[in-house]
Amino acid sequence: MDNVKIVAIVGMSGSGKSVAVDYLTDQGYPKVYFGGMIYKEMEKRGIPRTEDGESEKKFREEIREKEGKDWVVRQVIAETRDLIGAGQKRIVLDGVYSWTEYKTLKHEFPKCLTFIAIVVDKHLRYDRVAKRPGRSFDGKAIRERDRSEIENLEKGGPIAAADYYILNNGTIEDLQNQLKNIIKEIGF
Repeated sequence: MDNVKIVAIVGMSGSGKSVAVDYLTDQGYPKVYFGGMIYKEMEKRGIPRTEDGESEKKFREEIREKEGKDWVVRQVIAETRDLIGAGQKRIVLDGVYSWTEYKTLKHEFPKCLTFIAIVVDKHLRYDRVAKRPGRSFDGKAIRERDRSEIENLEKGGPIAAADYYILNNGTIEDLQNQLKNIIKEIGF
């Protein structure tokens, strides 16, 4: 895997992960979306997605319990390897949730994987989530989602162990500039 670079974007809901991933994909880099593995499997099993995200949350937790905490990451690794086999040298991973996924990816791609955590002050993150079109949550719902992701999915580990951090308390341009500096530094 000479010259292959993989960037994994991590963060809590509303931190700006999607903005960072969209910026990178707009630069032409392909992404592998962890949530997409869940959506594909739900569709395959005939499980409808609900607007509030509850069916996805329930299925994500159930499949990890039944198939192993590494089920999603096994699918992601296969898709990432397919991209590398097709000649891709720069790949973005979107949605690493658990410590198990973090450790598995670090083991699988030890020399070419960089984790970037997007963090934001909690009050600002909650405000952004409440105002976000299409996927908004009220204060109670986002606190419950945070609790569930931290306790049930081990989401805090990948954020704590990231290689780089972006403090996303400013504008989208601020986030993009910080991301540009990191990807330049790592040769992405």
